[in-house]
Amino acid sequence: MFSSDFMRVLSERGYIHQCTDEMALDALAASGRLSAYIGFDCTADSLHVGSLVQIMMLRWLQTTGHRPIVLLGGGTTKIGDPSGRDESRALLGDDAIAANKAGIRRSFDRFLAFGDRAGDALLVDNADWLDALGYIPLLRDVGAHFSINRMLTFDSVRLRLDREQPLTFLEFNYMILQAYDFLELARREDCRLQMGGSDQWGNIVNGVELARRIDGRALFGLTTPLITLASGAKMGKTAQGAVWLNAERLSAYDYWQYWRNTADADVGRFMRLFTELPLDEIARHEALDGAELNESKKLLASEATRLCHGEEAAAAAAETARRTFEEGAAGAALPVIDAALSDLEAGIPAVALFQAAGLCASGGAARRLIRGGGARINGEVIEEETRAVGPGDIGDDGRIKLSAGKKRHALVRPA
Repeated sequence: MFSSDFMRVLSERGYIHQCTDEMALDALAASGRLSAYIGFDCTADSLHVGSLVQIMMLRWLQTTGHRPIVLLGGGTTKIGDPSGRDESRALLGDDAIAANKAGIRRSFDRFLAFGDRAGDALLVDNADWLDALGYIPLLRDVGAHFSINRMLTFDSVRLRLDREQPLTFLEFNYMILQAYDFLELARREDCRLQMGGSDQWGNIVNGVELARRIDGRALFGLTTPLITLASGAKMGKTAQGAVWLNAERLSAYDYWQYWRNTADADVGRFMRLFTELPLDEIARHEALDGAELNESKKLLASEATRLCHGEEAAAAAAETARRTFEEGAAGAALPVIDAALSDLEAGIPAVALFQAAGLCASGGAARRLIRGGGARINGEVIEEETRAVGPGDIGDDGRIKLSAGKKRHALVRPA
């Protein structure tokens, strides 16, 4: 169907949900090097799995010979994107935004090749132009191209209004600034395509139309489908919180475990979206079931972890999992928390340790885990919710192993 490698790969692997003009974009991608961007606001110091589809699209863009542009929202973060939210985001100061920008830059380190050569990825910050805008010129030159009637129909606005939640005038301006970003990148970098999640469709189309009206430029927009688990749950959310991409936020081992725990029905789809495995190999894995499918999940976990954390970290995570689950050993790559020896001597409630280790989201969840027989210390089931952990629980290796069910473990190190 498509003549360009870029559009063919996106289509075959399931990335395309909406596109402003698929055939014209395909012809453009087939005719030469295409520059495309995705924007990421600086609301945290790492991206998480919820952004991984967009990151993988930028990776495939570069793999197929084109130039990815990562736009960090140093300017728009000061406003906050209302898309998909019931309430306003907390506004961040300049120092917090700068720290988050540095962390997000690290999220891309293994996925994209940055540099000065043709086709190398480019990192830009929309604060470079948004901070310099004059309010009256923006209203006159850009605001005149936006209809309030139409803006009120966008999901990001309608969701708040339908639920009678306040939408500030500050947030209402977000879609105008995002459209202006596209125009500015088209002018500065000859960027012809903006990509994003399905919730960004209205904002992306605004940019396409703004460039056509002001500069007469032909730009394109492309969105991905909403990625949910087979259970219907949102991608990248667990009882322990977000699945972060940066190792400082989440260890490579825990990242590997997240993918290893993929539901059977999601394995093939996630291999297409989150790995670079060939499609014919993925098709073979989709035909498996039972114990064989478990091996497919391990492959998914290792391939996804390799892309995010590197070959060595992926191999170490897989080996730790093998030793932990197949041999009952306490692998060195398991998450580790420190506990003061004086506190252990006084006795630390097991409930508190399971929460501190990230195995349970709250004390209540830890108590439920214990009541259900799923909590273990050094492989032994905890019988009482009031169980205290002390020096007698320290193993021969000088640590205490906590287990939540059969697949999630952590170590306590006396300090």
